[in-house]
Amino acid sequence: MVTSSPASPEEQPEKIHLPRTGESVALQKIRHTASHVMAMAVQKLFPKAQVTIGPWIDYGFYYDFDHPESFTEKDLKAIKKEMIKIVNRKLPVVREEVSREEARKRIEAINEPYKLEILEGIQEPITIYHLGEEWWDLCAGPHVENTSELNPKAFELESVAGAYWRGDATKQQLQRIYGTAWETPEQLAEYKRRKEEALKRDHRKLGKELGLFIFADPVGPGLPLWTPKGTILRSILEDFLKQEQIKRGYQQVVTPHIGRVDLFKISGHWQKYKEDMFPMMAEDAEAAAAEQGFALKPMNCPFHIQIYKSELHSYRELPIRLAEFGTVYRYEQSGELGGLTRVRGFTVDDSHLFVTPEQLDDEFLKVVDLILSVFKSLQLKNFKARLSFRDPALDKYIGSDEAWEKAQGAIRRAVETLGMNYFEGIGEAAFYGPKLDFIFQDALDREWQLGTVQVDYNLPERFDLEYVAADGSRQRPVMIHRAPFGSLERLIGILIEEYAGDFPLWLAPVQVRLLPVSDEFLPFAENVAAQMKALGIRAEADASYERLGKLIRNAEKDKIPVMAVVGEKEVSSNSLSIRTRASGELGSMPVPDVIERMKSAITDYSNF
Repeated sequence: MVTSSPASPEEQPEKIHLPRTGESVALQKIRHTASHVMAMAVQKLFPKAQVTIGPWIDYGFYYDFDHPESFTEKDLKAIKKEMIKIVNRKLPVVREEVSREEARKRIEAINEPYKLEILEGIQEPITIYHLGEEWWDLCAGPHVENTSELNPKAFELESVAGAYWRGDATKQQLQRIYGTAWETPEQLAEYKRRKEEALKRDHRKLGKELGLFIFADPVGPGLPLWTPKGTILRSILEDFLKQEQIKRGYQQVVTPHIGRVDLFKISGHWQKYKEDMFPMMAEDAEAAAAEQGFALKPMNCPFHIQIYKSELHSYRELPIRLAEFGTVYRYEQSGELGGLTRVRGFTVDDSHLFVTPEQLDDEFLKVVDLILSVFKSLQLKNFKARLSFRDPALDKYIGSDEAWEKAQGAIRRAVETLGMNYFEGIGEAAFYGPKLDFIFQDALDREWQLGTVQVDYNLPERFDLEYVAADGSRQRPVMIHRAPFGSLERLIGILIEEYAGDFPLWLAPVQVRLLPVSDEFLPFAENVAAQMKALGIRAEADASYERLGKLIRNAEKDKIPVMAVVGEKEVSSNSLSIRTRASGELGSMPVPDVIERMKSAITDYSNF
């Protein structure tokens, strides 16, 4: 294996920062204006097209169009060419404030019914933005002052996708054109480079190539099927976390996949989360009308609560830490599904801690310590903490103001005690309590939510949970909900992309592959593989009888961490010729030494 030397500090290219739109007022103006220029270009080239909405998004913009014919790649090129013409015309971008009646009159004059519906939901002041004197749209801005401020070499049209009006599958299907726009051509070039790298790392592509999981139409969208290798990967992660939890006093439980609707009414999921749950299963129409039936569980917490509540506990027993790899089901819209990162059935490394109020701060810190330990073992270093608090202006929450203030205070104390890098996410709380979410930034600077910890005073109140205090009185415990991995499916998808399929030695489904130079050396290779398997090393001997070069290429393609070549010299000396993906050629080593080094590296979560 050929490895290149790292560049010296002077040779290292300066990393180009690609800010999200929300981080840059300049990009907000550029992308919002670019979306209008695109819509103007579309309507100039396709007069039958009607525009709907066209916001900026994290790294670009889009506009939804109602057009009788499908847009093609050729059309996108023509639209971009027209956009450049509009930019070069240096059209002023003019803001105009109008009355609702005037706006309605102008919309009716150009026969744009979607704009009329948009107008109904707009509050005053109602503003229109004009591109020169030829095109306008309802918009709150912001925009640049002149189209010439857009750099024609710094924007691109990316793709066309289907979208429903107002996101409602019962309404008109539209066509959504996605684009991106930047301040400089260098930023656009870096954005394209990262997109290309993302395609190479795409966990859906690599997952198929590495034989880890599949999706099957007869089973249904968003419901992954795990192959033997993928199941090994899942099991390794589960066993790893179970052992870490056992060290910290957690007790494993198992709960069913369905429960009575009444259970979710008590928890509040039925009232606050119903549209994200799968439809109720009722015995007959009468039961359905009375909302009496069963539902696939969207959360594990109501079930763990029942285990806690099955007997009365003393304060001496608390904290009680119940843990489960529990599969939950959420009825995600088909357009929101995306490989393993957004599925309909997924497994949560869920745990619920029942603690006294006095134990809350200490237990919360211990949970955070567990999460940080897990991230370290997974080599996930680039993350920040989000304090996901409620938005008092919204009515999606349950519980008293006092309970929320106490819960949010506990989370804030924890991050300040630990000196963590954090930011607040107002409105990101669960409906029953605030959270501390860990936002991980991957190799391509994309952000993902992984671990989460939640403080909950509300469900103990709704389920009337108690414990016997030191003075003999009945008191209410506090709950901590926590999931270091979050969704096991999402975590694996992220790990595949973060590692580009090159799993660390301890995580790799196959850790070492023995490559016999010819079939006469296969028995020795199989014997060594058997020795390794007996010691818990995931080894296999390649019995495909291919030439050595092909065996090595296949092992490289399958991203096997350690390859051991077996020939006459190795058999006679009971050794293996080792090459690894991490360090290249390591030369000949005695079989016992190879086994000991592998065992040590696996135990230490390090490379060979």
